[in-house]
Amino acid sequence: MGLLPPLLGLLLGASVLRGAAATCGYESCPVTKPDMLNVHLVPHTHDDVGWLKTVDQYFFGVRNDIQHAGVQYILDSVIPQLLADPSKRFIYVEVAFFARWWGLQTEAMRQAVQQLVAEGRLEFVNGGWCMNDEASVHYSAVIDQMSLGLHFLQKTFGECGRPRVAWHIDPFGHSREQASLFSQMGYDGLFVGRIDYQDKARREALREMEQLWRASGSLDPPAADLFTGVLPNGYDPPTALCWDQICSDNPIVDDDSDENNVKELVAYFQGVATVQAKYYRTNHIVMTMGSDFQYENAHLWYTNMDKLIKHVNAQQLSGSRINVLYSTPSCYLWELNKANMSWSVKYDDFFPYADGGHQFWTGYFTSRPALKGYERLSNNFLQVCNQLEVLAGKQANVGPYGSANSSVLRQAMGVAQHHDAVSGTAKQHVTNDYAKQLSLGWDTCQIVVSNALASIAGSKENFIYCTYLNISVCLLTEGAQSFIVIAYNPLARPVGWNIRLPVNGSRYSVLAADGQAVLNEVIPVSSFTRAVRRDQGSAINELVFQASLPPVGYTTYSISRLPGGQPVLPKPLKKLHHQPGAEHLSWSMENEHLRVLFDPKTGLLKEIENLDKNISLPVSQNFFWYNASAGNMDSSQPSGAYIFRPNHSEPFAVAHGARVSLVKTQVVQEMYQNFSDWCSQVVRLYPGQPYVELEWTVGPIPIRDGLGKEIISRFETNLQTDGLFYTDANGREILQRRRNYRATWNLTQTEPIAGNYYPVNSRIYIKDPKIQLTVLTDRSQGGSSILDGSLELMVHRRLLYDDHRGVGEPLLEPGEYYDGLVVRGRHLLLLDTTESSAEQHRLRAQQEFMAPQVVLAPGRGPPYQPGQDSLKEFSALRHALPSNIHLLTLAQWEPDSILIRLEHQFERGESANGSMPVTINLLNLFSVFNIISVQEMSLAANQKRENMDRLIWWPAEGAAQRQSRIHLDPAHITLQPMEIRTFLVHIQHQMMPGRELRGGD
Repeated sequence: MGLLPPLLGLLLGASVLRGAAATCGYESCPVTKPDMLNVHLVPHTHDDVGWLKTVDQYFFGVRNDIQHAGVQYILDSVIPQLLADPSKRFIYVEVAFFARWWGLQTEAMRQAVQQLVAEGRLEFVNGGWCMNDEASVHYSAVIDQMSLGLHFLQKTFGECGRPRVAWHIDPFGHSREQASLFSQMGYDGLFVGRIDYQDKARREALREMEQLWRASGSLDPPAADLFTGVLPNGYDPPTALCWDQICSDNPIVDDDSDENNVKELVAYFQGVATVQAKYYRTNHIVMTMGSDFQYENAHLWYTNMDKLIKHVNAQQLSGSRINVLYSTPSCYLWELNKANMSWSVKYDDFFPYADGGHQFWTGYFTSRPALKGYERLSNNFLQVCNQLEVLAGKQANVGPYGSANSSVLRQAMGVAQHHDAVSGTAKQHVTNDYAKQLSLGWDTCQIVVSNALASIAGSKENFIYCTYLNISVCLLTEGAQSFIVIAYNPLARPVGWNIRLPVNGSRYSVLAADGQAVLNEVIPVSSFTRAVRRDQGSAINELVFQASLPPVGYTTYSISRLPGGQPVLPKPLKKLHHQPGAEHLSWSMENEHLRVLFDPKTGLLKEIENLDKNISLPVSQNFFWYNASAGNMDSSQPSGAYIFRPNHSEPFAVAHGARVSLVKTQVVQEMYQNFSDWCSQVVRLYPGQPYVELEWTVGPIPIRDGLGKEIISRFETNLQTDGLFYTDANGREILQRRRNYRATWNLTQTEPIAGNYYPVNSRIYIKDPKIQLTVLTDRSQGGSSILDGSLELMVHRRLLYDDHRGVGEPLLEPGEYYDGLVVRGRHLLLLDTTESSAEQHRLRAQQEFMAPQVVLAPGRGPPYQPGQDSLKEFSALRHALPSNIHLLTLAQWEPDSILIRLEHQFERGESANGSMPVTINLLNLFSVFNIISVQEMSLAANQKRENMDRLIWWPAEGAAQRQSRIHLDPAHITLQPMEIRTFLVHIQHQMMPGRELRGGD
């Protein structure tokens, strides 16, 4: 950026002088007229952090042949308008863009912007790195991306940069957990743009467009209460009142001209305002004046809004009761709060979302499953990177492997949460860019992890990160005679983890950190895996063993190839058709906890027995596909990236049976099921594990028949479920779902399949009074229970038509070899009693989400420092946390402080043991550093908890309307069910002479 233009410099000087007594927040709000209808005009732009163009393309304004949009010019254009007129307002949302623009500005421009923020005229709303999706995100990643953006605003603008209002105007449905998180972050209200068309019609009729959302069944009100308003027009301006350069509406002409249209437009505006006011309960209404990437030429907008305000308000002299003003969402919210009204209360969520009778936005729950899986793995690796960056201190950032920090992956993950990123609703080239940015983040975090491991372990190994282990590809393990495995566990409790490594030997020695031999087996790489990896990798076998890992720490295994030996080969099983009494031969797997039976006539799963609880359940599982609609007589709407619309209610079976083979060893049992040349599955049972693993491989989905296909895995049982099933909300609280039902309005169901699909972030289950069947997922997917006793998860989709929601291309996903995308994923199947199932699915889901990170090395690396011994096992904790308490965050915050979040994982009343309150001694928890000071913060860490003072809304419940001012005792941190507590901590690392520290007292 160059020097400020002379006029802008004069305006800046005037603004600074005016700002001597200026203040931000609610005190900066414009004066309204209590005896009139006050129309709050909210100038805004909605800037997708990638969608039709990449983040860079949007910011710089390139590829305008795709979409005319240049974010840098929006901010360049708006600031002079605000500086020129103190009555004008503007709101901004996406910090990923703003932070980039800020880095390009001169110091004079930065001072100008800081003054505008201090005066409340440039207001940040929402304030996350992006406006995240709500269906396909995990709460951990939401908290991180919000904290990232809010931290930037706090550092740059102080308290005046803190948003008071959450602004989720474009996500396609709204999660109850998202509202709960916003509440805990200190927001006073939330405004949304998209809700179901039937829901909106009912709300307008009942004047319930604004209400109190009680977003948690476990947290005492008002901890998770959030005032929520539905905007009248999505986030667009009223029809005929769009004055951006990309709009075609007429400007206001108030000159002495034949084109003068003031009278007509004023009358039209008064009519629009009067009609809108009928749907809302106070004498205040809001109009969003802007839309996607608007305000590149802010002069156009503000000139016409100036005229609108002038001429509409002039009618007050003639008896008009309408008052128009520039405003912001927080100032509008402030007026609603001052009305001191009692509001209705909402307890459910806003899924699924439909904008018409045959337009259910439930396809994106599954769209682009590979990206969804990569995003979930990236968050896992980010938490490992964050932890090791803290544990090793500065040596993690500058060390033998280079200089790096976690910020690159943090920002890439922040972008990936965008409602057109992890949702799978961006163009293909944009999706590729999202994956590229995540990959660059992995590269930098691998340097951090390598530096940290070398520093802690005392050995400069040649660390290798084999990121294709899921398809049995790793150059080191395939060729080396010996190597070491370092397995890092980010959970604050010890875990057992099954490690599988591609090898070419047939017999191996595996030694634990204490030198003890570890039971292991070698089995052939499956034909399924060889088909997926194609020309990548050469391993013919896999080495399988179970690792035992300490909490927040690592252990090391030494692997050596031995001569001789043969792998355990799978035995092909022939289907039985005319052999009565032979059904039990070789068609089962069993460990200490479970027995799994297969149908010898079909090769499909048949029954599961829980041996501990002495219960059994007939369970059939198979893959099916819905024929994606291309439009029909009922509606021209096709299935697409956003919308799920099958042609028929009954799906087609991929196959009615599977070709099967079985391998049984002491470390794993596997049933290989081949359904077709594009659909296969391995059903696994490991020793000591109370779950069945189903590793599915789907794709390339065939489309030569001209049919788009949406692939599901369906489980069928004899459970009497009465139309009920249960899904998680962003990985946290569980919500009951009822088929063909909405809690807040009488549903007219027009799509019996798509209209019953819900987001599944980590688990879905069905149950009767005695038995519960739960399926855990390794990524977000769409799921449902279409028939009583059944549940299904959509795992992949490939479509031939665009669904006319803006992305402009079908969801074809060419894949690496351009014949279609192949996706591999895992479902974990749990069978338990209804009363005891919570502990299993809670802890197992958390372990899958925060999985151990496996790092490999040839071994025999030089000492990190001369004479230093290597440390083969390490824990950063003095003792493990109780199983119901999760170390959600351990991350560097500022150079001299770290962020710690502790979370209670259970809901109130969910588990007899798990749901009990727990008290933790934070000062005695970590073994590698001493805690010098502790400050409790809001969930997003941008405000001291003691200073949180949210607006009170009625109905108010309990005496805890304002945050309790109890004294913080770091030695006694008590967590109630579903509570997350956030601490900003100053630490001093301990010395580890001789590397003798092993995590004990």
